[in-house]
Amino acid sequence: MVRCHSDHVGSLLRPPELLRAREAHARGELATAGFKSAEDSAVDRVIALQEEAGCEIVTDGELRRLSFQSQFAAAVDGIGEWDLDAFLWGDWYGDGVEDWHRPRPERLGAVGRLVPRRSLSAEEFTYLRARTRRTAKVTLPSPSLLANFWSPQRSRAAYPTLDAFLDDVTDILRREAAELARLGCSYIQIDAPQYALLLDPRPRGFYESRGWSTDTWLERGVELDNALIEAAPGVTFGFHLCRGNQASRWLVAGDYEPIAARIFPRIRARRLLLEYDDARAGGFEPLRHVRDDAMVVLGLVTTKTPRLESRGAIESRVREAARHVDLERLALSPQCGFASSILGNALGEPDQIAKLRLVNAVAAAVWG
Repeated sequence: MVRCHSDHVGSLLRPPELLRAREAHARGELATAGFKSAEDSAVDRVIALQEEAGCEIVTDGELRRLSFQSQFAAAVDGIGEWDLDAFLWGDWYGDGVEDWHRPRPERLGAVGRLVPRRSLSAEEFTYLRARTRRTAKVTLPSPSLLANFWSPQRSRAAYPTLDAFLDDVTDILRREAAELARLGCSYIQIDAPQYALLLDPRPRGFYESRGWSTDTWLERGVELDNALIEAAPGVTFGFHLCRGNQASRWLVAGDYEPIAARIFPRIRARRLLLEYDDARAGGFEPLRHVRDDAMVVLGLVTTKTPRLESRGAIESRVREAARHVDLERLALSPQCGFASSILGNALGEPDQIAKLRLVNAVAAAVWG
Protein backbone atom coordinates (compact mmCIF):
# COMPACT_ATOMS: atom_id res chain seq x y z
CA MET A 1 0.00 0.00 0.00
CA VAL A 2 1.20 3.50 -0.82
CA ARG A 3 1.46 5.21 2.58
CA CYS A 4 3.02 8.56 1.63
CA HIS A 5 1.87 11.48 3.78
CA SER A 6 2.05 13.91 0.86
CA ASP A 7 0.30 13.67 -2.49
CA HIS A 8 -1.18 15.78 -5.26
CA VAL A 9 -4.29 15.15 -7.31
CA GLY A 10 -2.53 14.81 -10.64
CA SER A 11 -2.95 17.59 -13.17
CA LEU A 12 -0.38 20.34 -13.60
CA LEU A 13 -0.37 23.57 -15.59
CA ARG A 14 0.34 23.09 -19.29
CA PRO A 15 3.43 25.03 -20.38
CA PRO A 16 2.66 27.69 -23.01
CA GLU A 17 4.91 25.99 -25.56
CA LEU A 18 2.87 22.77 -25.23
CA LEU A 19 -0.39 24.66 -25.73
CA ARG A 20 1.06 26.29 -28.85
CA ALA A 21 2.20 22.90 -30.15
CA ARG A 22 -1.29 21.45 -29.54
CA GLU A 23 -2.89 24.29 -31.49
CA ALA A 24 -0.39 23.95 -34.35
CA HIS A 25 -1.01 20.20 -34.52
CA ALA A 26 -4.78 20.75 -34.60
CA ARG A 27 -4.33 23.16 -37.54
CA GLY A 28 -2.19 20.64 -39.40
CA GLU A 29 0.90 22.83 -39.12
CA LEU A 30 2.83 20.44 -36.84
CA ALA A 31 3.28 16.76 -37.62
CA THR A 32 2.27 14.17 -35.03
CA ALA A 33 5.92 13.26 -34.40
CA GLY A 34 6.71 16.89 -33.60
CA PHE A 35 3.70 17.17 -31.30
CA LYS A 36 4.63 14.00 -29.42
CA SER A 37 8.14 15.38 -28.97
CA ALA A 38 6.63 18.55 -27.49
CA GLU A 39 4.51 16.46 -25.13
CA ASP A 40 7.54 14.43 -24.05
CA SER A 41 9.58 17.55 -23.34
CA ALA A 42 6.77 19.07 -21.29
CA VAL A 43 6.35 15.86 -19.27
CA ASP A 44 10.11 15.71 -18.63
CA ARG A 45 9.88 19.23 -17.25
CA VAL A 46 6.99 18.57 -14.87
CA ILE A 47 8.59 15.38 -13.59
CA ALA A 48 11.69 17.38 -12.69
CA LEU A 49 9.50 20.10 -11.17
CA GLN A 50 7.75 17.62 -8.87
CA GLU A 51 10.97 15.95 -7.79
CA GLU A 52 12.60 19.30 -7.06
CA ALA A 53 9.54 20.24 -4.97
CA GLY A 54 10.02 17.08 -2.88
CA CYS A 55 7.00 15.13 -4.16
CA GLU A 56 6.98 11.47 -3.12
CA ILE A 57 4.24 10.75 -5.68
CA VAL A 58 4.74 11.90 -9.26
CA THR A 59 2.38 12.12 -12.25
CA ASP A 60 2.89 13.19 -15.84
CA GLY A 61 0.71 16.20 -15.04
CA GLU A 62 -2.01 14.82 -17.34
CA LEU A 63 -0.29 16.94 -19.99
CA ARG A 64 -1.27 14.59 -22.81
CA ARG A 65 -5.00 15.09 -22.10
CA LEU A 66 -7.52 17.80 -22.92
CA SER A 67 -9.21 17.13 -19.57
CA PHE A 68 -8.60 14.84 -16.62
CA GLN A 69 -11.34 12.54 -17.98
CA SER A 70 -10.81 12.95 -21.72
CA GLN A 71 -8.51 9.98 -22.23
CA PHE A 72 -11.52 7.65 -22.24
CA ALA A 73 -13.24 9.48 -25.10
CA ALA A 74 -9.92 9.84 -26.94
CA ALA A 75 -9.22 6.10 -26.84
CA VAL A 76 -12.67 4.55 -27.34
CA ASP A 77 -14.80 4.37 -30.49
CA GLY A 78 -18.58 4.77 -30.18
CA ILE A 79 -18.50 7.92 -28.04
CA GLY A 80 -19.65 10.16 -30.89
CA GLU A 81 -18.76 13.81 -31.40
CA TRP A 82 -17.04 15.56 -28.53
CA ASP A 83 -14.54 18.29 -27.76
CA LEU A 84 -13.36 20.20 -24.70
CA ASP A 85 -16.89 21.56 -24.15
CA ALA A 86 -17.98 18.04 -23.17
CA PHE A 87 -16.16 18.60 -19.87
CA LEU A 88 -16.89 22.30 -19.27
CA TRP A 89 -20.68 22.55 -19.20
CA GLY A 90 -22.56 23.53 -16.05
CA ASP A 91 -23.00 26.52 -13.75
CA TRP A 92 -19.51 27.49 -12.62
CA TYR A 93 -18.69 30.00 -9.89
CA GLY A 94 -15.47 31.57 -8.69
CA ASP A 95 -13.97 34.16 -6.42
CA GLY A 96 -12.57 37.03 -8.45
CA VAL A 97 -13.39 35.42 -11.82
CA GLU A 98 -16.49 35.71 -13.97
CA ASP A 99 -19.16 33.06 -13.44
CA TRP A 100 -19.79 30.63 -16.29
CA HIS A 101 -23.19 29.26 -17.32
CA ARG A 102 -22.39 26.81 -20.07
CA PRO A 103 -25.03 24.52 -21.64
CA ARG A 104 -24.41 20.84 -22.18
CA PRO A 105 -23.55 20.27 -25.86
CA GLU A 106 -26.67 18.95 -27.64
CA ARG A 107 -24.62 16.56 -29.79
CA LEU A 108 -23.11 14.82 -26.76
CA GLY A 109 -23.96 11.15 -26.37
CA ALA A 110 -22.54 7.74 -27.36
CA VAL A 111 -23.74 6.64 -30.80
CA GLY A 112 -22.35 3.10 -31.01
CA ARG A 113 -21.01 0.23 -29.00
CA LEU A 114 -17.90 1.19 -27.05
CA VAL A 115 -14.77 -0.38 -28.53
CA PRO A 116 -11.29 0.60 -27.30
CA ARG A 117 -8.86 1.24 -30.13
CA ARG A 118 -5.89 1.71 -27.78
CA SER A 119 -5.00 1.82 -24.11
CA LEU A 120 -6.22 4.90 -22.26
CA SER A 121 -3.09 5.54 -20.20
CA ALA A 122 -0.34 3.03 -21.02
CA GLU A 123 1.71 5.66 -22.87
CA GLU A 124 1.39 8.05 -19.94
CA PHE A 125 2.52 5.46 -17.41
CA THR A 126 5.35 3.79 -19.32
CA TYR A 127 6.91 7.15 -20.21
CA LEU A 128 6.59 8.32 -16.60
CA ARG A 129 7.85 5.04 -15.14
CA ALA A 130 11.05 5.27 -17.19
CA ARG A 131 11.85 8.74 -15.90
CA THR A 132 11.31 8.69 -12.15
CA ARG A 133 12.10 6.48 -9.21
CA ARG A 134 9.31 8.04 -7.16
CA THR A 135 5.85 6.45 -6.92
CA ALA A 136 4.26 6.97 -10.33
CA LYS A 137 0.51 7.63 -10.24
CA VAL A 138 -2.03 7.41 -13.06
CA THR A 139 -5.58 8.77 -12.85
CA LEU A 140 -8.70 7.17 -14.33
CA PRO A 141 -12.29 8.46 -14.35
CA SER A 142 -14.87 6.85 -12.10
CA PRO A 143 -17.12 4.69 -14.30
CA SER A 144 -20.32 6.53 -13.43
CA LEU A 145 -18.71 9.92 -14.14
CA LEU A 146 -18.90 8.91 -17.79
CA ALA A 147 -22.69 8.92 -17.66
CA ASN A 148 -22.10 12.33 -19.23
CA PHE A 149 -21.61 10.42 -22.50
CA TRP A 150 -24.93 8.57 -22.40
CA SER A 151 -27.94 10.32 -23.89
CA PRO A 152 -31.52 9.01 -23.60
CA GLN A 153 -32.04 10.22 -27.17
CA ARG A 154 -28.76 9.66 -29.01
CA SER A 155 -27.53 6.49 -27.30
CA ARG A 156 -30.58 4.24 -27.13
CA ALA A 157 -29.86 2.31 -30.34
CA ALA A 158 -26.52 1.12 -28.95
CA TYR A 159 -27.37 1.27 -25.24
CA PRO A 160 -31.07 1.24 -24.35
CA THR A 161 -30.29 1.96 -20.69
CA LEU A 162 -27.70 3.80 -18.67
CA ASP A 163 -26.93 0.52 -16.88
CA ALA A 164 -25.96 -1.17 -20.12
CA PHE A 165 -23.72 1.74 -21.10
CA LEU A 166 -21.96 1.89 -17.73
CA ASP A 167 -21.44 -1.88 -17.71
CA ASP A 168 -19.33 -1.51 -20.87
CA VAL A 169 -17.59 1.59 -19.50
CA THR A 170 -16.66 -0.34 -16.36
CA ASP A 171 -15.41 -3.31 -18.36
CA ILE A 172 -13.11 -1.03 -20.39
CA LEU A 173 -11.79 0.67 -17.26
CA ARG A 174 -11.26 -2.68 -15.53
CA ARG A 175 -9.16 -3.89 -18.44
CA GLU A 176 -7.22 -0.62 -18.37
CA ALA A 177 -6.48 -0.98 -14.64
CA ALA A 178 -5.35 -4.57 -15.16
CA GLU A 179 -3.05 -3.48 -17.99
CA LEU A 180 -1.55 -0.67 -15.88
CA ALA A 181 -0.93 -3.20 -13.11
CA ARG A 182 0.77 -5.54 -15.59
CA LEU A 183 3.03 -2.67 -16.64
CA GLY A 184 4.06 -2.11 -13.02
CA CYS A 185 1.79 0.70 -11.88
CA SER A 186 1.39 0.64 -8.10
CA TYR A 187 -0.95 3.63 -7.62
CA ILE A 188 -4.12 4.42 -9.58
CA GLN A 189 -6.43 7.27 -8.64
CA ILE A 190 -10.14 7.23 -9.47
CA ASP A 191 -11.53 10.72 -10.09
CA ALA A 192 -15.16 10.93 -8.95
CA PRO A 193 -16.46 14.51 -8.71
CA GLN A 194 -19.97 13.39 -9.67
CA TYR A 195 -20.75 12.28 -6.12
CA ALA A 196 -20.18 15.73 -4.65
CA LEU A 197 -22.32 17.19 -7.46
CA LEU A 198 -25.25 15.31 -5.95
CA LEU A 199 -25.11 17.82 -3.08
CA ASP A 200 -26.64 20.52 -5.31
CA PRO A 201 -30.14 20.29 -6.85
CA ARG A 202 -29.03 21.62 -10.26
CA PRO A 203 -26.36 19.06 -11.21
CA ARG A 204 -28.28 16.42 -9.24
CA GLY A 205 -31.19 17.02 -11.63
CA PHE A 206 -29.00 16.14 -14.59
CA TYR A 207 -27.80 12.91 -13.03
CA GLU A 208 -31.33 11.87 -12.07
CA SER A 209 -32.47 12.66 -15.64
CA ARG A 210 -30.22 9.81 -16.80
CA GLY A 211 -32.63 7.40 -15.09
CA TRP A 212 -31.01 6.75 -11.71
CA SER A 213 -32.23 8.20 -8.43
CA THR A 214 -29.73 9.81 -6.07
CA ASP A 215 -29.85 6.65 -3.95
CA THR A 216 -28.98 4.56 -7.01
CA TRP A 217 -26.09 6.84 -7.89
CA LEU A 218 -24.67 6.38 -4.41
CA GLU A 219 -25.22 2.61 -4.36
CA ARG A 220 -24.61 1.50 -7.93
CA GLY A 221 -21.91 4.07 -8.59
CA VAL A 222 -19.77 2.84 -5.72
CA GLU A 223 -20.35 -0.77 -6.82
CA LEU A 224 -18.86 0.10 -10.22
CA ASP A 225 -15.91 1.87 -8.59
CA ASN A 226 -15.26 -1.20 -6.47
CA ALA A 227 -15.46 -3.42 -9.54
CA LEU A 228 -12.74 -1.27 -11.10
CA ILE A 229 -10.60 -1.55 -7.96
CA GLU A 230 -11.00 -5.34 -7.87
CA ALA A 231 -9.53 -5.61 -11.38
CA ALA A 232 -6.01 -4.76 -10.17
CA PRO A 233 -5.17 -6.63 -6.93
CA GLY A 234 -2.03 -5.33 -5.28
CA VAL A 235 -2.41 -1.83 -6.70
CA THR A 236 -3.15 1.01 -4.26
CA PHE A 237 -6.23 2.91 -5.38
CA GLY A 238 -6.95 6.52 -4.51
CA PHE A 239 -10.44 8.00 -4.72
CA HIS A 240 -10.75 11.74 -5.35
CA LEU A 241 -13.88 13.75 -4.53
CA CYS A 242 -14.08 17.45 -5.33
CA ARG A 243 -16.73 20.04 -6.13
CA GLY A 244 -15.60 21.01 -9.61
CA ASN A 245 -12.38 22.62 -10.75
CA GLN A 246 -12.06 24.52 -14.03
CA ALA A 247 -10.24 27.78 -14.66
CA SER A 248 -10.37 28.59 -10.91
CA ARG A 249 -14.13 27.98 -10.81
CA TRP A 250 -16.24 25.47 -8.87
CA LEU A 251 -19.64 23.84 -9.39
CA VAL A 252 -21.13 23.14 -5.97
CA ALA A 253 -20.70 23.83 -2.27
CA GLY A 254 -21.65 21.63 0.63
CA ASP A 255 -20.48 19.45 3.49
CA TYR A 256 -19.61 15.82 2.71
CA GLU A 257 -21.99 14.62 5.43
CA PRO A 258 -25.04 13.88 3.20
CA ILE A 259 -23.02 11.43 1.10
CA ALA A 260 -20.22 10.33 3.45
CA ALA A 261 -22.03 7.47 5.16
CA ARG A 262 -22.98 6.02 1.76
CA ILE A 263 -19.52 6.27 0.22
CA PHE A 264 -16.68 6.38 2.75
CA PRO A 265 -17.33 3.02 4.48
CA ARG A 266 -18.03 1.21 1.21
CA ILE A 267 -15.40 2.39 -1.26
CA ARG A 268 -12.48 -0.04 -1.27
CA ALA A 269 -9.88 2.54 -2.19
CA ARG A 270 -7.06 2.81 0.33
CA ARG A 271 -6.52 6.58 -0.10
CA LEU A 272 -9.39 9.10 -0.09
CA LEU A 273 -8.32 12.45 -1.55
CA LEU A 274 -10.84 15.00 -0.28
CA GLU A 275 -11.31 18.71 -0.97
CA TYR A 276 -10.93 20.84 2.17
CA ASP A 277 -9.38 24.11 1.04
CA ASP A 278 -12.18 26.47 2.08
CA ALA A 279 -15.48 26.75 3.93
CA ARG A 280 -17.44 25.35 0.97
CA ALA A 281 -16.25 21.88 1.97
CA GLY A 282 -17.61 22.00 5.52
CA GLY A 283 -15.97 20.40 8.54
CA PHE A 284 -13.98 17.23 9.18
CA GLU A 285 -16.77 15.39 11.05
CA PRO A 286 -17.71 13.22 8.01
CA LEU A 287 -14.25 11.62 8.22
CA ARG A 288 -15.59 9.43 11.01
CA HIS A 289 -17.21 7.31 8.28
CA VAL A 290 -13.89 6.40 6.60
CA ARG A 291 -12.83 2.76 6.82
CA ASP A 292 -10.12 1.98 9.37
CA ASP A 293 -7.83 0.56 6.67
CA ALA A 294 -7.91 3.71 4.51
CA MET A 295 -5.86 6.89 4.59
CA VAL A 296 -7.42 10.34 4.20
CA VAL A 297 -5.49 12.79 2.04
CA LEU A 298 -6.59 16.25 3.13
CA GLY A 299 -6.80 18.75 0.25
CA LEU A 300 -6.00 21.79 2.37
CA VAL A 301 -3.96 23.80 -0.14
CA THR A 302 -5.97 25.52 -2.87
CA THR A 303 -5.08 25.28 -6.55
CA LYS A 304 -7.59 27.97 -7.50
CA THR A 305 -5.61 31.08 -6.49
CA PRO A 306 -1.92 32.00 -6.16
CA ARG A 307 -2.41 32.85 -2.47
CA LEU A 308 0.06 30.73 -0.51
CA GLU A 309 -1.37 29.33 2.68
CA SER A 310 0.33 29.72 6.05
CA ARG A 311 2.35 26.68 7.03
CA GLY A 312 1.17 27.03 10.61
CA ALA A 313 -2.47 27.26 9.57
CA ILE A 314 -2.19 24.08 7.48
CA GLU A 315 -0.51 22.20 10.34
CA SER A 316 -3.29 23.36 12.66
CA ARG A 317 -5.97 22.05 10.31
CA VAL A 318 -4.22 18.68 10.05
CA ARG A 319 -4.29 18.45 13.86
CA GLU A 320 -7.98 19.35 13.81
CA ALA A 321 -8.72 16.55 11.32
CA ALA A 322 -6.76 14.16 13.55
CA ARG A 323 -9.58 14.42 16.10
CA HIS A 324 -11.64 12.32 13.66
CA VAL A 325 -9.00 10.11 11.99
CA ASP A 326 -5.76 8.92 13.55
CA LEU A 327 -2.88 11.20 12.53
CA GLU A 328 -0.92 8.34 10.96
CA ARG A 329 -3.83 7.71 8.61
CA LEU A 330 -3.80 11.30 7.36
CA ALA A 331 -1.85 12.87 4.51
CA LEU A 332 -1.78 16.26 2.80
CA SER A 333 -2.31 17.50 -0.76
CA PRO A 334 -3.72 20.36 -2.81
CA GLN A 335 -7.53 20.23 -2.99
CA CYS A 336 -7.63 19.38 -6.73
CA GLY A 337 -5.47 19.55 -9.82
CA PHE A 338 -3.81 22.73 -11.00
CA ALA A 339 -5.25 22.21 -14.48
CA SER A 340 -8.23 19.86 -14.67
CA SER A 341 -8.26 20.71 -18.38
CA ILE A 342 -5.92 22.51 -20.76
CA LEU A 343 -7.41 25.81 -19.53
CA GLY A 344 -5.61 25.62 -16.18
CA ASN A 345 -6.34 27.60 -13.04
CA ALA A 346 -5.56 31.30 -12.53
CA LEU A 347 -2.04 30.98 -11.16
CA GLY A 348 1.43 30.60 -12.59
CA GLU A 349 4.09 27.89 -12.54
CA PRO A 350 6.00 29.58 -9.66
CA ASP A 351 2.79 29.50 -7.60
CA GLN A 352 2.27 25.84 -8.47
CA ILE A 353 5.82 24.98 -7.38
CA ALA A 354 5.43 26.96 -4.14
CA LYS A 355 2.25 25.10 -3.26
CA LEU A 356 3.77 21.68 -3.96
CA ARG A 357 6.77 22.63 -1.80
CA LEU A 358 4.43 23.77 0.96
CA VAL A 359 2.57 20.46 0.93
CA ASN A 360 5.78 18.48 1.18
CA ALA A 361 7.32 20.76 3.82
CA VAL A 362 4.27 20.50 6.07
CA ALA A 363 4.11 16.73 5.58
CA ALA A 364 7.76 16.43 6.60
CA ALA A 365 7.15 18.60 9.69
CA VAL A 366 4.04 16.71 10.81
CA TRP A 367 4.96 13.13 9.98
CA GLY A 368 8.75 13.23 9.67
